[in-house]
Formats: sequence, structure tokens, C-alpha cells
Amino acid sequence: MQVYTAPLRDMRFVLHELFADRPFGPLALSDDFTPDLYDAVLEEAARMAQEVLLPLNASGDLEGCTYENGVVRTPKGFPEAYARFREGGWAALSSDPRWGGQGLPETVNKLVEEMTCSANLSFGLYPGLTHGATTAIEGHASEDLKQAYLPKMVSGEWAGTMCLTESHCGTDLGLLRTRAVPQGDGSYKLTGSKIFISSGDHDLTDNIIHLVLARLPDAPAGVKGISLFLVPKFLPNADGSIGPRNGVAVAGIEHKMGLKASATCQMNFDDAAGWLVGEPNRGLAAMFTMMNTERVSVGVQGLGVGEIAYQSAVAYARDRLQGRALTGPARPDLPADPIIVHPDVRRMLMTMRVYAEGCRALGQWTSQALDAEKHGTDPEGRARATDFVALMTPVVKALFTDLASEAANLAVQTYGGHGYIREHGVEQFVRDARICQIYEGTNGVQALDLLGRKMPANMGRALRPFFHSVSGLLEELTGTTDKVLSIHATALHQAFGALQLTTGMLAQKGLKDPDEIGAAATDYLRMLGLVGIGYCFLKAERIAQARLAEGSGDEAFYRAKMATAGFFFDRILPQATTGFLVIKSGKRSTMALPADAF
Repeated sequence: MQVYTAPLRDMRFVLHELFADRPFGPLALSDDFTPDLYDAVLEEAARMAQEVLLPLNASGDLEGCTYENGVVRTPKGFPEAYARFREGGWAALSSDPRWGGQGLPETVNKLVEEMTCSANLSFGLYPGLTHGATTAIEGHASEDLKQAYLPKMVSGEWAGTMCLTESHCGTDLGLLRTRAVPQGDGSYKLTGSKIFISSGDHDLTDNIIHLVLARLPDAPAGVKGISLFLVPKFLPNADGSIGPRNGVAVAGIEHKMGLKASATCQMNFDDAAGWLVGEPNRGLAAMFTMMNTERVSVGVQGLGVGEIAYQSAVAYARDRLQGRALTGPARPDLPADPIIVHPDVRRMLMTMRVYAEGCRALGQWTSQALDAEKHGTDPEGRARATDFVALMTPVVKALFTDLASEAANLAVQTYGGHGYIREHGVEQFVRDARICQIYEGTNGVQALDLLGRKMPANMGRALRPFFHSVSGLLEELTGTTDKVLSIHATALHQAFGALQLTTGMLAQKGLKDPDEIGAAATDYLRMLGLVGIGYCFLKAERIAQARLAEGSGDEAFYRAKMATAGFFFDRILPQATTGFLVIKSGKRSTMALPADAF
């Protein structure tokens, strides 16, 4: 059974309490944006997720999208759900009010994204891709293109996509072959094929706006010769109404392991009219505006799946009777005890729980930086936020989705044989979560980006906001008389020390041999991410203890937060320390076997 209730109490905690100190400085936001307003938005989003989207999750997976006679259709109920989603203003939540958006901060928007993706990840991709496309258009397109397309895209009336991948090239975009030929009126004619295009076609909106990477006739080879073009499915008339069909067609939809209710299309462009976004041959920089936005959102997708997997596993563990507690019957009135009494089941549930709460907290820290980049009033704070976002984007994408996949598998394990069959719905979480580790750049690519690009850039400047925050909290807790905080601060200090040692070691090794970076990258990303989560849990624990001492209410929540933090420091954070030993072993054993011996 798929069980989900939006974790509003924990969302309010990370939004209002955990980072109330505004780590990147004050923000210039509307005076209307109050904590009460944010809470009302979250409560309404929870209703949308639980009452409209969740009931379509399993049925959408079973039915899937269909493609017939050139037409792609989403599963039953999706068009109606999307209409309610758009009419409720959810598509425009954090977009610029200039284009009809509501201008809410990303700290709120990302929590709403999480709820949407918990309830129905396939559905969440449709508005999610559109939001990413509007970000790229707003950042790089001409004023005329913005005026023509952004209002309808921001409202959700029109959708957006990102068209990068071709059958012969994925991550290596320098190999792409799609061509764009300039016309006399300032437009271009695009010809080529793309694959794996999420939301490439569907029946949710009247028009779909494709952002397409292509080459100009005189473009230099490689990634330095890629330009970005806006290519609508239907060409708009002068008054903004839908005009003639453009030279864009669907060749088919992919038959996938998961996300079956999300249309993933093969697209053909045949002399399709398009318009340049940004400068010629600088399309990759423009597209990365969208890709970086999407990478953080993919991390949130993982968090969403991890949360519903956790809740579904808890519900089953409370109801499933099997055996007796090792210490004696816990429910002598029943023929057997619920499996939640068993330590190994608790281990799985607690692991899922700390993954969800830890990622939510780390995601909120990153969202604080996203808001400071856009709305910060302190130039120094904005600069730190920009560095922090650069560092954390690959971490959020890769770590959150890796942990989501682990959580989904743990949910199946909790259910046992019942988890392996379709009827209970948890095997869908495994299938849906798996793609999040692959698209928008595989997690291995994210790790290489972190260690090979972000860490050495500008003499390691991107690491400073992260390192300074962790060291600052540890200094504040030096000499604390609280035994639990002291033990956990010591654990974080050890993990942080291992991270610092590893960072210095790899900086030296990488100068001599890039393969050392490649061999260490995935382990390093997890190490850094776990230290980041440890920072969030230690900060949360200190807040929880203060609230309990004050007697400010909600005792059960704060005690649960402390228990969850305790499990993280005891059972999960030590992975960061052992990561140092793994990375220290170097590339030798990884690269020792000749390629032809595999």
C-alpha cells in the first residue's frame, strides 16, 4: 500500500527554525510573505498532493502513457489533475511576478516540490521541466522571446522541455549532430533527432516549448560550437494564440522501467522553426542554467520518493504480525507481534527516516542559498551563496537520489515478499527512484563535477562556506556540558576532520594523476554530503534541546528529532570516516585489471 501524509511538522521545522539565523544574510522579499502564509501554502499543497495526486500514482504507473497515430496521451485522471494544479497557481509558485509568478522563495517551493514528488513523481516531471525551461529563457533569451513565451509557461498553460540527448551522445554533448540553419527573418530551421526527452509530448497543455541544443553551419567542433534554440510545438500567432504546427514530431515513447506515467519521447525536428536563446555557440552555458535548476529538483525528487517509501514501510511494519519480540511478547493479546518490534526492522525504518529528514534539512540549507543568490541584500552573502550552490548542486542531485534508491529498496525489504509484488505498490518506488540516479547527468558525473571542477576552481573557494559553517558550529559547541551534544559534536568533528584530510590528499594526488580523482569521486561526494547532513542534525539537536528546556510545546516532535539524530550519529555518519580509508587506498585496485580482462 502506498501511504503518504505530508510531513508538515518537519517541513515547518526546517523552514522556520533550523535556518532562522539566515546563513546567507537577509532577503528582499515581499512583506506579505509571512510564516503564517508559508504554512498556509504548505497545508494547501499537502491537500493537493494527498487528495489529487496520490490516488493517481499507482493507477498511472499501471496504465502508463500511450502513443498512437502521432499523439501522446497521459493516463486517466492526469489532464484533470494538471488542470487543478495549474488553476491552483502551483506551477507559478516561485516564478517572477513580472511573468505572472507568485515570487515565493525556493525554501517554500522546494518543500512543495517534495510533496508533489512523494505523491506522484511521474506527474511532478511535467511542471518541473517547465519551471526549468522558464529559468533558462528568463536568464538568456531576448526580451521579445520572454514576452511571447514566459507568461503562458509560468502559468502552466504551456509546457517546456529540455532537448539535449541524441542516440549517439549523452553526457558528451560535443558529439551532437542536430543542425540549425539561419533564415533571413532572424529565425532558424532545425533538423535532427533527440531521445529521452521527458515531457516531450503530452495532452496536458495546448503547446510545448522545446529548448534544443544544435549546431550552426559555421560552428566550431566540440562543446564550443553548441547553440540553444527555442522551438515551439505550435507556432504562436501575433496575438499569442495557437498557430500552425511546427516541424516537431514524436517518433515514439520509451518503454521504461519506471516513471511510466511520464511521457519520455523520441523527437524529430524537420526544418522546425526556432529562435536563438543567448549568444551563438554559447548554448551550453545557457542550457546549464536550466540543468543546474533541474539537478537540484531531481535531488528533491529523490527525497520525495524516499519519504513515501519510509511512510509506507512504517505503516506495514505496524500492521504486519510476525513472530515475537526477542525480549518477550510485546502484544500478548495478538497471535504475534507487529514486525516493528524487531531490531532489524527498526534498523531499516530508522535508516529511511534519517535519510528523509537529513536530506530535507540539507536541501533547505541549499534552498536558503538559492534564495540569497536571487533576493539577497548583502553582496558578501550573495557571493557565499553562489559558491555554496555551486558546491551543493551535484551533492543534492547525487546523494539524495542514491539514498532514495536505498530507501525504496529498504521499503521492499520491510514488506518482504509482499513488497516484491505489484499489489502493495512499493516496488514502484524502486523503479521510479532508479532513473533519478541517471538523468540530468548520472551520479558518477555529478561526483566528477564536484571533485574535478568545483573543488579546485578558484583555489577551492566553493568549499569555504560549507567548511566555515561546520567548523563554526563545532567551535560554538566546544566545552558544552550537555553529554549527548558533546558526543555527537565529537563524532561530527572526527568525520569533518577526515573530510578535510581527504580533500587535501586528493588535491595533491589530482595534480599528478586525474584517475585518482575519478576513482575517489563517488566516495568523496557521499562523504561530504554525510558531513553536511551531520551538521544539520547537530544544529537541529541543539534547537530541539533548547525548545524542550523552554517548555515551548510539541515535546514529542523534539524528542523524536533527537532520537533520529542519535541514530544518524551512531549508525550513518561513521561511513564518512571510513570513506577516508577507502579513498586513501587510491586508484590502484580500481584500475589494475586490464580492460580486455573484464
